[in-house]
Amino acid sequence: MSHAILLVGHGSRVQEGNSELLAFAGRVQGRLGEKYPIIETCFLELTTPTIPQGIAACVERGATRVTLVPIILFGAGHSKIHIPHAIDNARELYPHVEFSYGKPIGVHPKALDILTTRVEEAGLERGRREGEPRTDEAILIVGRGSSDPDANSDLFKVSRLLWERTPVKHVETCYIGVTDPNFEDGLKRCLALGAKRVYVLPYFLFTGVLIKRIEDFMDVFRTTYPQVELRLAEYFGFHDALIDLVQERAEEAAQGDVKMNCDHCQFRLMAMDEHHHHHDHDHEHGHHHHHEHEHDHDHHDHEPIHAHEEAVK
Repeated sequence: MSHAILLVGHGSRVQEGNSELLAFAGRVQGRLGEKYPIIETCFLELTTPTIPQGIAACVERGATRVTLVPIILFGAGHSKIHIPHAIDNARELYPHVEFSYGKPIGVHPKALDILTTRVEEAGLERGRREGEPRTDEAILIVGRGSSDPDANSDLFKVSRLLWERTPVKHVETCYIGVTDPNFEDGLKRCLALGAKRVYVLPYFLFTGVLIKRIEDFMDVFRTTYPQVELRLAEYFGFHDALIDLVQERAEEAAQGDVKMNCDHCQFRLMAMDEHHHHHDHDHEHGHHHHHEHEHDHDHHDHEPIHAHEEAVK
């Protein structure tokens, strides 16, 4: 049985961003190629190859099993709806091929390792000793933002976990597109909290228009607030630790051990409301149902929303 990994990137209008994913795929191939002889790359939108083209490439190379691993920071509309839809279509086209699907990068210790490395590269003191007072510095994590509240809340969880690992007094969270608080709000909050130095940490996998926008806004902010030192950390990027994470996600999927983070998902909450409504109605009529729900789905049956995480590129 020939097992393929299909890396699914978002895709960017800036070709440099797409090239970064392809270069990363080459490093994944170097590390994992012995175990997974077929490793292909595709993109959700804005460039090619598309997901169907990526799947076709795996099958043409003889894959009898394909594991799709989204190289996406958080689960939102794309990972919850569009990729599962593409897999459903592929199952009909290639009935002899087994498909599995990994989780996005998400809130993971290795992701925290990468972020910690990025702020330390920008000059932040390494680690924090128990009982030491925190420094009058702040880290401002800048995410892309999504129309999915679950994805947005994950960034706040990352912020808190980063605070636990670093000596700074404050780790604040903001977004550069789609939702609030915006970047200006985030910087002003750091200022209001008394930070003398702010490490701006872009939570992006690849370069693009938004990284440039952050740099331009920081120049303006430096002029307006010269008393605060701003340091721009390198964006998350395709760090070597990400290869380990990709392998972990692929193996989870291959073993069927994938659980989506659905506890706060708006789709699940709507489904629960609907269930309770029917349940109450059944009680009125003397009907009782034993409801057993293993909530590890990939949102196949939800009404599609298109979370344009990249719309503002």
